[in-house]
Amino acid sequence: MAAEVQLLQPTKLPKGPSTLTSEQKYWNSFASELRLDPSQHSSPVTHISIPPPPPSNLLSASQDLFAVTTGSRVQIFSSKTRKVVKNISRFGVDDIAYSGNIRRDGRILVAGGESGAIQAFDVKSRAILKTWKEHKQPVWVAQWHPSELTSLMSCSDDRTVRLWDLPSDKSTTIFRGHQDYVRSGTFLPAPSPLLVSGSYDQTVRLWDSRAGGKAVMVFKHAAPIETVLPMPSGTAILAASDNAISVLDIIAAKPIHMLRNHQKTVTSLALANNGARLLSGALDGHVKVFETTGWNVVGAMKYPSPILSLSVIQSQKEDKHIAVGMQSGLFSIKTHLSGEQKAQAREREKEMAALMAGTIETYDRGKKRKRGAGWEKRTRGKDYRGEGADIVIDGNMRSKIMKGKPWAKALRNAQYANAVDLVFDSSVRTPALALQPY
Repeated sequence: MAAEVQLLQPTKLPKGPSTLTSEQKYWNSFASELRLDPSQHSSPVTHISIPPPPPSNLLSASQDLFAVTTGSRVQIFSSKTRKVVKNISRFGVDDIAYSGNIRRDGRILVAGGESGAIQAFDVKSRAILKTWKEHKQPVWVAQWHPSELTSLMSCSDDRTVRLWDLPSDKSTTIFRGHQDYVRSGTFLPAPSPLLVSGSYDQTVRLWDSRAGGKAVMVFKHAAPIETVLPMPSGTAILAASDNAISVLDIIAAKPIHMLRNHQKTVTSLALANNGARLLSGALDGHVKVFETTGWNVVGAMKYPSPILSLSVIQSQKEDKHIAVGMQSGLFSIKTHLSGEQKAQAREREKEMAALMAGTIETYDRGKKRKRGAGWEKRTRGKDYRGEGADIVIDGNMRSKIMKGKPWAKALRNAQYANAVDLVFDSSVRTPALALQPY
């Protein structure tokens, strides 16, 4: 006996898009975007760096600055005004700068280059203070120690990681072990003596300056390492390899999470909300936001070009800007407005709407305020409503219209053969470049 046919219950779909969560609203509030092209030749924006925080959370002048590396220059921006305050371009004619980093006191900037040189610049005068040329291939990372003012590290395509002391003319320690280009590296948070590097040999290596030049821990991956980032606790490291981000536990010496939320290679990582959130940028043009407890995606942003660099810039321990550098040479700064700033922006919009509608007097009475004397004179002659404007057409304008050339008239009438004959007719004056070959 055949079973009875049952009717399918219709699927009820939501009437509209799902409600935004508070987390999504927060990341969407980074809406005051400023897009710049810091390079005259649209060179890719390869690096964005902020100085490490000063010890004991003391205020530092450098915390108002951040460095953007693009082409053969490093530009220093003010986080308050989002404008360039210094432009350092004292690199070779054919050289390309990499990884410009400002020291935590804001006085010295260090950068690597395509030529293999590392240069230290005085930020105020832009003078070159020091040049090291031990690396024989491009230097992709040049970074200051988070607590020691004269110590820095470098990573190079010559497969080495090196430690430097500013007064010294030679590197103090050379770490060897990578079998391919070393394109990323950083110090672990102070007071840890460790540093980490990522290479195109598909490994992340942990180094201890007290143990000589050998790696104390190696994490093998399935693809080249694009960037590494330590967690604030110093017990975990984030590593981007192809389109995945691995969370590496140093204590257990093994990976504990693998995040695969991008479609293309992840190129940059940055922490936000004092380490409670991770931002990742990739060649797919997306920035993903992860919470760092269960590593779930809680937000996302889309950009018009592949992303090469990413940084979250803080102001008074709060996330103020999201800075993104792109392959096309575009540099984006999205700013989070405070509650007071948002209220002021809304008020300006209402005032402008009243001005354009011609109800500014009613608006002022509602606010119980008076405009200064003479404000009508300053706006006289400006019709903000877009109504009542007199458009005057001179009645003699038609007499001033030129009749045009005979060949042009024939062309307008679709008499193409006649137009060509008129162009080449010596009795008809035609412009020298009337016809151009295609």
